[in-house]
Parts: sequence; C-alpha cells; structure tokens
Amino acid sequence: MGKKPAAKSKGAEAEGASGKATKLKSANSVRVMEAMAKLKEENMRFDKVAEQYSEDKAKAGGALGWMVRGSMVGPFQDAAFALQPSTLDKPIFTDPPVKTVHGYHIIMVEDRK
Repeated sequence: MGKKPAAKSKGAEAEGASGKATKLKSANSVRVMEAMAKLKEENMRFDKVAEQYSEDKAKAGGALGWMVRGSMVGPFQDAAFALQPSTLDKPIFTDPPVKTVHGYHIIMVEDRK
C-alpha cells in the first residue's frame, strides 16, 4: 500500500507546477509510526487516519488543497512532488515519514496540474 516516492523524472507528474496534497503531521515520531501502521496493516483511508492522528490544521482529513512549488518546506516539497497521485482509499504515501522542522509528515498527493 504505502510506497516510497518514485525517483524524480522528466514526466508531467514530476514536473507539475502544483499538486493537491493531503498529509498527516505530528511532532511525535511514535504517533506518526502508529498512523503508518494503520495505513499499511489495516488499509484505512488516508483521511480517516489523518483525522485520528494529525496534530495540525489539516486534521480534518488532512486536506491541504492545491500547493504550488516553492510554497512548502524543502523536504516536504521534494517528497510531495516525487509521489504519484493516488486516492484516499488506496493511497500512495511517503514511507518512511518525512521529517521537517515542523515535525513528521505522511504525505499523499491526490492530483497534479
């Protein structure tokens, strides 16, 4: 279910200027790993896991909306633009979680343009 971000390519998906991102964030690495287990072992929907485990304003299902390149912290942006778009019920997400100055993140991308 969870997959590591694909290597960056010259394809349209990797080169898109913006992505519709969804995330789960926690300052606690143990809590993020508990969320990761729910996604991988119990095949829970990404938005349901985000509602239960996320600790920020994206807690309501994790939806961030459309994010443009340059508006995200470096490691978060790199991971988000390396992911292939997927759906909330069959998410492709960052595994392992991405660490930034803001905490640990499990990221998925719903769409790209």
